[in-house]
Amino acid sequence: MESGGNPPARKVMVVADPTRESAAALQYALSHAVLDQDELILVHVMNPNSWKNTFQSFLRLSSSSGSYGPPSSSSMEGVNIPGENVNFLEQMKRICEMAQPKMRVRVERMETESSKAAAILLRSGTLGVDVIIIGQRRTFASALLGSRLPGGSRGARGVDTAEYLIENSKCTCVAVQKKGQNGGYLLNTKTHKNFWLLA
Repeated sequence: MESGGNPPARKVMVVADPTRESAAALQYALSHAVLDQDELILVHVMNPNSWKNTFQSFLRLSSSSGSYGPPSSSSMEGVNIPGENVNFLEQMKRICEMAQPKMRVRVERMETESSKAAAILLRSGTLGVDVIIIGQRRTFASALLGSRLPGGSRGARGVDTAEYLIENSKCTCVAVQKKGQNGGYLLNTKTHKNFWLLA
């Protein structure tokens, strides 16, 4: 394979958050989307107004269940927020470096008062990103109704962000849902809806 020359290097952006969906997106990126010569950009967008509430509910969930995320042999499920700093980004970066030692990995932290999706789009354009990968959480209702679900960003922030990026990004955007520990991935792009990919 290598004798025919390597494909050109790409910039692959993964939207990084302390959630199962984001861990699944990173897992998909490392196993199916990136190559050694690519650059992986982990981007985390903080809205100072909403982050405090999200962080507090995350800590509540963590302490009530004892651990965050379903038990898995994958080190990805250990992504967490220890203390009050955004340390999960460094954990994600280390996981990337272990999985793909030759690949360049960069961490981007952004703060925005406006839409998370708009901030990601703007940054991806500035960096010349080729592929955006985002974790997507879908309820039964949103799977049936898609982006027609009422309530805007208040109702289903993750769904809206992923759908917005799929529809508006100039590069390819892949929304990823992990189906069980070994169940594979459900992928959504502008041209492929609910595409099933085995793990």
